[in-house]
Amino acid sequence: MEPTVIGITPYLVVNDGKAAMEFYKKALDGKEVARHAAPNSDKLMHARVEIHGSTVMFSDDFPEYMGGKSRTPQALGGTPVTIHLQVEDAQAVWDKAVAAGAEVLMPLKEQFWGDIYGKFVDPFGHEWSIGQTVKKLSDSEVMAGAKAAFK
Repeated sequence: MEPTVIGITPYLVVNDGKAAMEFYKKALDGKEVARHAAPNSDKLMHARVEIHGSTVMFSDDFPEYMGGKSRTPQALGGTPVTIHLQVEDAQAVWDKAVAAGAEVLMPLKEQFWGDIYGKFVDPFGHEWSIGQTVKKLSDSEVMAGAKAAFK
């Protein structure tokens, strides 16, 4: 039996659950926790992966059970949600994700708030950001940086 997860856990819908599991393992050092195929199908009805100490769950898209509506980011024309991963070595995580097929949305670089930060989209349409704190800044320093960045 799968252990109970306490807290907030993203649950993604993907267009190829098996490929998603392999991508998350390869790109983000994910550790597969659970994989359950739907009866009489090659699709995954549920999967769980641990990524850098956090849990992400996902399943294949089942529009036939959702009033005929697909719920993947591709079917919806994108996603307004970014899944953020705060790490100790952003460059290493970033390089691995990009090498595994992530598409860069915002290049990884040092930002005005004190993090090395970048954004990518995975092959299933979900947006991710990677962050690594390199400077602890005061609120006034962050606001000064924001004013310069948003001028």
